[in-house]
Amino acid sequence: MKHILNLLVIALFSTTVLGQDFKTDFDKYYQEGDIVKQLEILTSWENQDPKNPELFTSYFNYYFLKSKQEILSISTEQPKGESLSLQDSTGKTAGFIGSSIYFNPETFNKGIAKIDEGIKLYPNRLDMRFGKIYALGQAKNWQGFTNEIVKTIQYSSENDNQWTWTNNEKKENGKDFFLTSLQDYQLNLYNTGNDDLLVNMRTIAQEILKYYPKHVESLSNLSITYLLTGEYDKGIEPLLKAEKIDPEDVIVLGNIAQGYKLKGDKETAIEYYEKVIRYGNERSIAYAKQQIQELKK
Repeated sequence: MKHILNLLVIALFSTTVLGQDFKTDFDKYYQEGDIVKQLEILTSWENQDPKNPELFTSYFNYYFLKSKQEILSISTEQPKGESLSLQDSTGKTAGFIGSSIYFNPETFNKGIAKIDEGIKLYPNRLDMRFGKIYALGQAKNWQGFTNEIVKTIQYSSENDNQWTWTNNEKKENGKDFFLTSLQDYQLNLYNTGNDDLLVNMRTIAQEILKYYPKHVESLSNLSITYLLTGEYDKGIEPLLKAEKIDPEDVIVLGNIAQGYKLKGDKETAIEYYEKVIRYGNERSIAYAKQQIQELKK
């Protein structure tokens, strides 16, 4: 019996070391952008250790890199991001050369399929879930991005935020890390400047609040989705809940003041700017005083 156990330990150790070697080799070629060598490593790795969690993340990275393409375009208007200006014979700007990122759908979806396999086998691997969310955001598939975040929020209540990361290492302070990361994804949506995506922000905020009702950042995010569409009462309501949770949160107090200002309730707006002065730092105090002066004109 002892001999059998020793054999099992040796086999398990060999598999682990083998997986680490494949991962090291893959990472080397990934950094070099050599997709031919990457595929060679992945094929050998899959033949020898088909359920290794790092195999799924590596396959995902391979397909993501392979699917990413840069397209050059010429236009008379300056595109967003970096561009090169073209000049005519008189030295005047005649146009611009810009570039945009495109993801080949077929190749991209192969990567999504691989990471989905990994998530199914290792549902606590938060790096897999976040990797998928990141890729969907890069591809500007905002509905898929939102849906995957919602799924992950729902699962966080099942595993009590007992997340793991690369090499199945436990993620310390799982809940705080998880919620902070979700805030970053909310900012991704907000920073697009696309008002149509406020609904996506709202969906995410509402889902978080189902499981984490005292999450002040999500109450603030929910508020923003209403304030920006002129629904001031709906926007102020979650902020008042946030104030009860943390009465000295200067950002919340400032947003409440702004909400009442937009609504046309100058008196209450001033009341909340005075609270900002009471609890804020030098910068927020100066801003609140400026706002009060304008409201009193």
